[in-house]
Amino acid sequence: MTETALTLRPLTAADLPEVVAIDRVLSGRGREDFFARRLTQATRAPAAFAAFAAARGEALAGFVLARIYDGEFGADRREAALDAIGIAGPPGQGIGRALLARLAAHLAAQGVRVLATEVDWTDPRLPPFFARNGFALAPRLVLARAGTPPAETEDAPARDRIPVRSMTRADFDAIAAIDRRITRRDRHRYLARKCDEAMEESAIRVSLVAECDGALAGYVMARVDFGEFGHPEAEAVMDTIGVDPRRSHQGLARALLSQLLMNLAGLRVETLRTEVAWNQFGLLAFLDRMGFAPHRRLALIRGISPPS
Repeated sequence: MTETALTLRPLTAADLPEVVAIDRVLSGRGREDFFARRLTQATRAPAAFAAFAAARGEALAGFVLARIYDGEFGADRREAALDAIGIAGPPGQGIGRALLARLAAHLAAQGVRVLATEVDWTDPRLPPFFARNGFALAPRLVLARAGTPPAETEDAPARDRIPVRSMTRADFDAIAAIDRRITRRDRHRYLARKCDEAMEESAIRVSLVAECDGALAGYVMARVDFGEFGHPEAEAVMDTIGVDPRRSHQGLARALLSQLLMNLAGLRVETLRTEVAWNQFGLLAFLDRMGFAPHRRLALIRGISPPS
């Protein structure tokens, strides 16, 4: 009997039950909320998401989901983050390779030249799969720490000395201005996208800002997601933290991170994860002091050739 030909098409909300079923077999968990949010986001903001399905007839044979960013984790180029990929049935069918090729073609047409992801190095399946499909180690480190507040010291904790509150949309212009002072680049689109996630798309709103003399002086953009990069547990991801250079060395970053960890502890989120370029030594030293350490997940990256 001839096998039905594989077809590639956009992933839609109607595919959700099959996506969840495929993922449950692979991960051992049901992540319906995560995939429902991602598919809703892809419908609302098609320029910021990419989602494709592989099908044999009416049956879903696989799927891939990715987000498109300008400047995520401090990067200075446009890139996409592959959040999830799943294949029905045994490996070796070429479905994963076909999905990645379709995704790469779409991203190339969007001007994206880098596709990044994370993978657990103890997973026996995914590291070899990504290596065969052109991925290599990224020049970034995945760091994490337990979602518990730093130990108290004899001094009053920074979060009690510096006003810290939840981020709102009204904070965006001030955040963008601080980011320009830090990076000397205009990352308006990236920051606007992250604000949208903080306000609308994160499972729980956890992004914060710090104030000095009534003015916004620092911020941390973070989100709580259930299932990103194939992780089945609730983790918080810290995308960016910034302090106005004119207010450096005043404990703002410590206050922001300390309050974020306090809030996550109250939400029973056990882990806070981030990525940092290997040569951001000042930020690495700060995160080390705040209890971060290398995570078992690896940051991977592959280039995407422009359309011919």
